[in-house]
Amino acid sequence: MDKLSRRNFIALTATGALGARVLASHGLRPDAPVEAATFVVDPAIKNPTDKVQLGKTGLKISLVGVGTGTNGWNHQSNQTRLGQESFTRLMRHAHDSGITFFDLADQYGSNPYFSRAMQGIARDRYVIQTKTNSRDPQQARRDIDRFLSELHTDYLDVLIVHCVTEADWTTRYRGVMDVMEEAKQKGKIRAHGVTCHSFQALQAAAASSWVDTNQVRWNARAAHADADVETLRKQFAQMRSKGQGMVGMKVVGQGDIVRGADAASPASCFRFQIESGVVDAFVVGVEKLEHIDEMLRGTQVALAELGYHTVVPA
Repeated sequence: MDKLSRRNFIALTATGALGARVLASHGLRPDAPVEAATFVVDPAIKNPTDKVQLGKTGLKISLVGVGTGTNGWNHQSNQTRLGQESFTRLMRHAHDSGITFFDLADQYGSNPYFSRAMQGIARDRYVIQTKTNSRDPQQARRDIDRFLSELHTDYLDVLIVHCVTEADWTTRYRGVMDVMEEAKQKGKIRAHGVTCHSFQALQAAAASSWVDTNQVRWNARAAHADADVETLRKQFAQMRSKGQGMVGMKVVGQGDIVRGADAASPASCFRFQIESGVVDAFVVGVEKLEHIDEMLRGTQVALAELGYHTVVPA
């Protein structure tokens, strides 16, 4: 047997019994013992703002990203409700801190706010992910053109079909998927994908060759998630091994994980994303400048302790 290097030991044990003990020490309790998986450690990823590959999309994004959809519905969110001036300060602080991945959506109303916030910054300095709720192909086509106009850009880096729950969505919404593929071929978008809000929808996404990238609900307590932690871990590992991009969301479980008598630290939530090995990157909906700083500090500590884990593609 080949001698096990310290680097490989860290990568393997982080998802086994040692990983379970680490999670417990940070106030996080997996639903079941964490199974070992095959990982390699990318030694180049040392900082939370270092760029990682988003699956096979060809896109490189910062390991941590900023979300704009806290309590987001009816074309507004906690971030947009701050007003343009505060929203701009938030986005600029994130960008100035090295974050290059920004998660937007029509449902949040954040597209035009973000465009105004980033005026004067070269378009190639950040990656935009936005989302459509449209289920009608013609409306989806209009949405794409409207989003391009709202964002004052020639292309969207990632366009997501937002909040899908149906097990048959890859059949039911084939028309919308075809419109997005057409837009991709025309250079209007660079990658397309989905956010699933049921386990059955996740299974359909895993089976679809159309899906370039997924934004998935993922945290150590399965708060606001689509199944228990171990079921999701196995599903996400399969999706990532196929080369689908994987972005973690609900990192602090809409705040539930970091509140109350049994609260975990935000840093432990960020560590879980890296330690799990099943997402490329993760986004957090920040509302204050100090939230950005806290996310960067906590992720930096996790990287120093663990290294960056990535699943070996099948």
